[in-house]
Amino acid sequence: MDWNPALVWLAIALLLGLAELSSGGLVLLSLGVAAALTSALAALGLGLPWQLLAMGVFSGLLIPLAVKVIRPWFSPSGVAYGTTGTGVEKGRTYTTLKRDFDGASGVKINGDFYRLRVEETGETELPEDTLVIFERFDGTTAIVSHAQSS
Repeated sequence: MDWNPALVWLAIALLLGLAELSSGGLVLLSLGVAAALTSALAALGLGLPWQLLAMGVFSGLLIPLAVKVIRPWFSPSGVAYGTTGTGVEKGRTYTTLKRDFDGASGVKINGDFYRLRVEETGETELPEDTLVIFERFDGTTAIVSHAQSS
């Protein structure tokens, strides 16, 4: 079998498409589509510099399109990714939990477990089901204060 540039670009596109199955970010799929489009240009007889330029242009157009426009369609509704730690949780009340494997005290914020430290006393262990108010993060530790009982 004779490998011409169009077949090489198609092979690259297929490999990138298969690699996307392990990542899920749609970046590799965008690169695969860009390689497939570049394959079409290679089949038309464009030289390697034009093929590389086309791959760069197609990638520059398709990756932002996939990440900003298409990927949110596959995200669960109601989930605001990237908001944990930006301050939107400040002042919210949480219930403490004990982690199964080591018994560490913490709170679950946006589905993720964070160890806690009480701002006033510095203690890191609280009984389970204690109401606390989230103040801020210090690294990956949630700084909390005791909620007032009503």
